[in-house]
Amino acid sequence: MTDVQKHISNYLDDCKYMKGLSSKTIKAYSIDLRQFAEFCADRLWNEKETIEEYIKAQYSKSKPKTAKRKIACLKAFFRYLENNDLIVSSPFHKITIKRREPIVLPKVIPVPILTKMLETAYKRCDEIGHSDCFYKFTIRDIAVMELLFATGVRVYELCNLKPDDVSLKEKYIKVYGKGSKERYIQLTNKDVIAALRNYQKVYADEIAKEKFYFINNKGKKISEQSVRFMIDKYAKLVDSRLHITPHMFRHTVATLLLEEDVDIRYIQELLGHSSITTTQIYTHISMNAQKRILTKKHPRNKLKVKSDI
Repeated sequence: MTDVQKHISNYLDDCKYMKGLSSKTIKAYSIDLRQFAEFCADRLWNEKETIEEYIKAQYSKSKPKTAKRKIACLKAFFRYLENNDLIVSSPFHKITIKRREPIVLPKVIPVPILTKMLETAYKRCDEIGHSDCFYKFTIRDIAVMELLFATGVRVYELCNLKPDDVSLKEKYIKVYGKGSKERYIQLTNKDVIAALRNYQKVYADEIAKEKFYFINNKGKKISEQSVRFMIDKYAKLVDSRLHITPHMFRHTVATLLLEEDVDIRYIQELLGHSSITTTQIYTHISMNAQKRILTKKHPRNKLKVKSDI
């Protein structure tokens, strides 16, 4: 094991045991830093020139967002080394990166398509007999889609819900987001609550056994990939040419709430964003709300100006 590989291993342990980062984050860091170690196979890994070459390589072969993430991971790694006196100084102190990343607007699900997806699932339930396994699966699918749209949770947050995290009596769910930050989201729609109640009734035994709330077709904890396949299935059933993902439910919730003039800080809290800057991306796509606000509330509308034009 080389020096850089040893340092990476120790850093990942620090992230896991000292910082308490999620297994998903640890895995991403591990992949990024392993790629950096491979890049440095014939280079001095802690030299400014090596880091600059690595940065250029990332921006030349990766999407801007991916490159930015990998560089941020590497920068945090060198900060760890410096703080623990494993290197004299981080090479990033002498590196200036000035890149304007293009704003990639979140993709949302058109309301008519979302409506058809839910209607299709409900219709399947009506048509399938209760003894059919597909009835059971469809009850689960409805609960998943209803909860994604009702709360805007991330797909991994949904998959990691425990039975005690969902209270239909008090009408809320408890979610553990990035950095294990806990937040509560109210359940206010009667159809959503009914869908979850039906699901809990049908899957009571599996939920009690697995100790996770959402269960896959094999009776085990549902995976993120299973949810993606599920959403894609219903998108195809309604003949949507749009590739719909679970995360698009989150984007759609945020955008539609903005269009209803909901304060962006409430949306930030709902989505579990640590910074409002992250939430503000949705202001770029909420054109309907902008038009309504300018039409009704712009001060120019109050000016009584005589014009012969």
